[in-house]
Amino acid sequence: MSKRDFIDTNVFFYAFAETGAKSEIAEQLLTRGGTVSVQILNELASVLRRRFKMGWNRIQLIVDTAIETCPDPRPLSFSAHLSAMRLSERFGYSIYDGLILASALEAGCTTLYTEDLQHGQIVEGLRIVNPFLGT
Repeated sequence: MSKRDFIDTNVFFYAFAETGAKSEIAEQLLTRGGTVSVQILNELASVLRRRFKMGWNRIQLIVDTAIETCPDPRPLSFSAHLSAMRLSERFGYSIYDGLILASALEAGCTTLYTEDLQHGQIVEGLRIVNPFLGT
């Protein structure tokens, strides 16, 4: 992976909070680094707290590791919001998924690793890849 690869929350979720085949795939993807947005970090903290009942100290350690893996998280900008609205309407995604797409596009990424969007779809030059297919 490279800075041209954008990583969705579920990759971090499997790498840090799960075990098994998806966890191994996620860990391998993260060893190469990539790009994330502040939204991804927020979603990660939320899921770890809500679903796994993790304490804030452990959550902070995981978020810190995510930032080490993918330094310089992309901020949520007004231009990303406007782009997300357009993308969400055009492709039928939620505003949150639209924000992920918009952030990845703003960052100049060419690949988005996620299991939440349509595998193989290309959105304005950004290819969506589900790394967990077949697991």
